[in-house]
Amino acid sequence: MKQRVPVSEIMTRELVALTPKDSLYEAEKLFKKHHIRHLPIVEDKKLVGVVSYSDLLKISYADVTEENDIEAVVYDMYTIPQLMAKSPVIVGPDATIKEVTETLSKVTFHSIPVVKDEELVGIVTTTDLLKYFIDQY
Repeated sequence: MKQRVPVSEIMTRELVALTPKDSLYEAEKLFKKHHIRHLPIVEDKKLVGVVSYSDLLKISYADVTEENDIEAVVYDMYTIPQLMAKSPVIVGPDATIKEVTETLSKVTFHSIPVVKDEELVGIVTTTDLLKYFIDQY
């Protein structure tokens, strides 16, 4: 297996993101449209938080396997800033895949934003890591 591979080699660079002013309706739409589970929240390219699809599920009591829209009434009760993780763990693009894997193995979340000079440049997820490790065989 390769040693000291930077996370920048496997991170997602074409990001789908929201701002704190966007709605939870927009978040749900993006999760479904792009088949993703994590949305960085940015202001002027600076990361201010992360919202996950499971965050929406927690407030809506929806079944993960349902194709129905998550209860709309709940979305009017919360805002992105209320729901987002406000101080997410971040890494730089030079962090190694090993370091990121070790971090994610010890926490309950499944993505880490990649930040360079205070600007969001990517995101790495457990799925990215699994694909990387599968490719090693």
